[in-house]
Amino acid sequence: MSQQVETALNEKFRSAPIVPLIEASDPNVAVKTVNALQEGGLEVVEVVLRTDAALECMSAIIKETSGVIVGAGTVLNLDHAKSVTDRGAQFIVSPGLVDEVAQYCMQNDMTFFGGTMTAGEVQRAYALGLRSVKFFPAKLAGGVPMLKAFSSVFRDMRFMPTGGVSAENLSEFLALPSVIACGGSWLTPPSAIEAGNYAEITKLAREAIDIARTVR
Repeated sequence: MSQQVETALNEKFRSAPIVPLIEASDPNVAVKTVNALQEGGLEVVEVVLRTDAALECMSAIIKETSGVIVGAGTVLNLDHAKSVTDRGAQFIVSPGLVDEVAQYCMQNDMTFFGGTMTAGEVQRAYALGLRSVKFFPAKLAGGVPMLKAFSSVFRDMRFMPTGGVSAENLSEFLALPSVIACGGSWLTPPSAIEAGNYAEITKLAREAIDIARTVR
């Protein structure tokens, strides 16, 4: 991990170990969404590359917000990794584990959460030199019981479960010492964004932080 970004992330995660996903096609909407999350206390976001305008949205967030750590998600290959790095992403998240992406990130001092869902993938990440990974899709891959099993074997590994995490099970994931943060899209519901109801997003962010404080 980049030491500077790792330190900043750890500082943010101490008070708010939650990473909302931003899926947007309009940079203006993306910025408003992040502003609403920040007002609710969340200052780490993952902009997922699931729209044609994702890179433009990420660039706008980086340019027009302050105090937010902005990462890129759904990074599928080396070209994606290079593109988001050029645009200023501070960390990279992938749904799976691709050696060349992991190696590129480590060589360029880029914080990277490669996706894992099996013991073999976690071991592969460990062998590559990674000590923090994404656990995805968290709910379908076995949820809290699977993470407990991984944590007993891979004692140095830390996990960011994403996929099926919600307000209902957030506390269960965050209660695990090996979980550094949880990622999720429940904080940025399309219905609220389409309606311009950014107050709802701020409310969800505050509720998530309240949940986190009950277990951390």
